[in-house]
Amino acid sequence: MAELQDYNSTPKYETFSYLPAMTPEQVRKQIVYLISQGWNPAIEHVEPENASRYFWYMWKLPMFGEQSPDVVISELEACHRAHPGHHVRLIGYDNFSQSQGIAFVVYRGR
Repeated sequence: MAELQDYNSTPKYETFSYLPAMTPEQVRKQIVYLISQGWNPAIEHVEPENASRYFWYMWKLPMFGEQSPDVVISELEACHRAHPGHHVRLIGYDNFSQSQGIAFVVYRGR
């Protein structure tokens, strides 16, 4: 029988938290998917000790209508450089359902 993972050993912030860390190529594919769905990318960050709160700090305004994965990646990197100890997550806002279509942590703080 396989080893069971302790649920409380690592905090979970989104669905992908249960999977191994994504490679840069996998993150890029998720961004391409987000854009292809017509969702608006937005970036948030927060101190690790406050990550379980409802509100994270928004990095700039959502990138309404952004079509370039490279622009989104550069903003993710800029947020991470500005706040190296914070968790940084990417959100895809769906205009039609007025909800988040996707949200995942790209950089984990210490």
